[in-house]
Amino acid sequence: MTKTTDWLSRNHEELYDQATMTVKYLTAENLEKLGISGKSEDWYTHVFIVKYNRFGLTFEDWKDTSDRTIVKVAALDDAEADFITVYRQLYNGYLRSNPLVTDEDLISMGLPKHPSGVRTPPQPPTTVVEATADTSVPATITVNYRDKNGKGTAKPKGVHGVEIAWEILGAQPTDWSQLTHSAFDTRTPAQLVFSGEQRGKTLYFALRWENNRGDKGPWSVIYNAIIP
Repeated sequence: MTKTTDWLSRNHEELYDQATMTVKYLTAENLEKLGISGKSEDWYTHVFIVKYNRFGLTFEDWKDTSDRTIVKVAALDDAEADFITVYRQLYNGYLRSNPLVTDEDLISMGLPKHPSGVRTPPQPPTTVVEATADTSVPATITVNYRDKNGKGTAKPKGVHGVEIAWEILGAQPTDWSQLTHSAFDTRTPAQLVFSGEQRGKTLYFALRWENNRGDKGPWSVIYNAIIP
């Protein structure tokens, strides 16, 4: 077996158990939550998982001591060494320095926590957004927003941007779920642009803060403006 160091477990069984914890945690939902998407997700699926599966198959063959042969030992050593390379790449490239990965995520994957004092898990936003609508440009509503409890236009600590839910309706909505369209903006003001045939209709919209993990804060009141 290739010697392992650092965070890697040090024997066949422990390494396989550790790797299996990682794979079981990295569901499609958790990959998305941790920002592992696009080409990164392709690499995880088509490179990492392929080598993990090969490691697993050779491990299962090797595990039966009554039928363990030199050929099976060599096959496991080779597959394990190949897998360790991509396991290190996954940890160092996608997990260890990923700001979306919390200590709880790492522990659930059988991996070490972040160094003490380096990161704390981001908390969901708790404050409310307040906004005004500028209708000076035809077919465009410019939404100026800020934190209701803050000073100036600075976003609250840990907030990535604001979600704007909106809908064109004939009457005041009674619930935010009636605002079926959504936009996202990271720096005030945000612009919502409409077609000419929508001019003169009433836009209803509400806003809420969102952090880097996609955690959302409470909704603002539902505002309205006539599309100019």
